[in-house]
Amino acid sequence: MRRLMLGLLMCLALSAAIAGPFEDGAAAYEHGDYTIALRLWRPMADQGDVSAQNNLGNMYAKGQGVPQDYAEAIKWYRKAAEQGHASAQYNLGQSYRRGEGVAQNYHEAVKWYRKAADQGDVSAQSNLGYMYDNGQGVPQNYTEAIKWYRKAADQGDADAQNNLGQIYLSQGVSQNYAEAVKWTGRAAEQGHPRAQYNLGLIYANGDGVPRDYVQAYKWFNLSASRQIGAEKRAAAVKNRDVIAKRMTSAQLADAQRLAREWKPK
Repeated sequence: MRRLMLGLLMCLALSAAIAGPFEDGAAAYEHGDYTIALRLWRPMADQGDVSAQNNLGNMYAKGQGVPQDYAEAIKWYRKAAEQGHASAQYNLGQSYRRGEGVAQNYHEAVKWYRKAADQGDVSAQSNLGYMYDNGQGVPQNYTEAIKWYRKAADQGDADAQNNLGQIYLSQGVSQNYAEAVKWTGRAAEQGHPRAQYNLGLIYANGDGVPRDYVQAYKWFNLSASRQIGAEKRAAAVKNRDVIAKRMTSAQLADAQRLAREWKPK
């Protein structure tokens, strides 16, 4: 036991010795000490540290420890992105897509999303799928959209899972109800409110599954209780109440119990 304790103390001492300005900045940031984080990260960013540059960009974008300044955020994102930092590339893509700190430019957004997506960045893959899905910055291409959505969905991204489910529900060559149910269900089980709403529709309509009002009510009810936006929440409540009128008292009680007991996976 004494040898084990000595080994543990040595590991802790080594970890402390290895920790440097970046780690200290990260610890300060986690505690909300943004001034300290900036003081530690800025010299590193000036010297070309890509992680510090990306983090500095995030702080300017969010106004953490500095006045919010999207143009300054872009400056730091670009420095890191041009060195191949995937998160910075994604953040730069987001800035171009939203028009924050730069003129909105979907072509540039796609360019930077793709660079990050090729490195395995999940959010970039999901957003690149969305761009192909909606023809933003690229010609609309459902095959490419499915390709990128699936890469992100396989890594557990709920937005990508929900969007993939929606593509498979649509009319046309990509329609596949079994895949639609699978991916919408995975997102819904994670607590994605739009996926829960969509899964409610699937069960209410019997798309790829036997029509099941208990499950439909459950998912509409869960969706209505989450942050989904006023319009979708109103639709979820309306659909839930319509479904409730078609159910027996026992079915309604069962559906309400399932909604109460549900926990995200």
